[in-house]
Amino acid sequence: MNFGTMPSGEPVERHVLEKGRMRAAVLSYGAVLQSLEVSGVDVVLGCTTLEDYRTRSRYFGAVVGRYGNRIARGRFTLDGVEHRLPVNDGPNSLHGGPGGFSSRVWRVVEASGTAVTLEYVSADGEEGYPGTLTTTLTYTLTEDALTLDYRAVTDAPTVLNPTNHSYFNLAGGGDVLDHVIRIDADSYLPVDSTKIPTGELAPVAGTPFDLNAPQRIGDRIDDPLLGGGYDHCYVLRGDIEVTSPAGDLTMRVTTTEPGVQFYTGHMLDGVATDYGKYSGFCLETQHFPDSPNHPHFPGTVLRPGEEYTSTTAYRFA
Repeated sequence: MNFGTMPSGEPVERHVLEKGRMRAAVLSYGAVLQSLEVSGVDVVLGCTTLEDYRTRSRYFGAVVGRYGNRIARGRFTLDGVEHRLPVNDGPNSLHGGPGGFSSRVWRVVEASGTAVTLEYVSADGEEGYPGTLTTTLTYTLTEDALTLDYRAVTDAPTVLNPTNHSYFNLAGGGDVLDHVIRIDADSYLPVDSTKIPTGELAPVAGTPFDLNAPQRIGDRIDDPLLGGGYDHCYVLRGDIEVTSPAGDLTMRVTTTEPGVQFYTGHMLDGVATDYGKYSGFCLETQHFPDSPNHPHFPGTVLRPGEEYTSTTAYRFA
């Protein structure tokens, strides 16, 4: 189905996946997960027009990259060469820059009633990143889960950290403060005033970041240590689980990634977009922010002859 046309004249496709009580819509623009319905309840925030995605979206459902999250001062050094990136978040580069994956039209490689595979070829030097990078993403829907499988190859050394930026609301509306969350993690990454990791992997024990036991999202949201809400990367030990306020729907997230950025949507204002503060929460499975500038973090370098692989699944019960 045609979803609109880019200013360049490039068409944007919309593909609907269905399986049992599950239904999802995926756009070729930004590889966006536009909607995800579970028993008729849409549990992700989305826009209704391509123009809104282009001008009013806050990465709703999009795949961000090449490097999801932040890179300090928009620069990193790889094999002795410094690379400079567009700065679009204060002094830092965020989500691959203003021309990152989320603003590009991906090619639909294959589509069926339950799966769609998209591909984007990022040219050498695009948004300052080295190497021509070919990334594919397959969304697969089953009767109780949506799985995202990423693959990527490059013709020159580069860094890569893609993630999906869906905002979830398991109640289908209202705020998410009464959702109950559990994140299986012993530590998290403290950040400076510009949200760049200090380099420390700090224990969550005894802090408002400890979500190992189920916790209502709103219970600690005003703690000064959070700075207005959760927007921090957790070092995962296991899975993540969120339950709706009514207790009638649970989402379990599993991933091959070492971390997850838990963000509570507190920067949504209901003006720039149709969604207000705390309308949705994000669970961005990923490698750590600013990893290219922290050698002791898990590596994000991809070299020719290697294949990047990553899988994240959202399972509903």
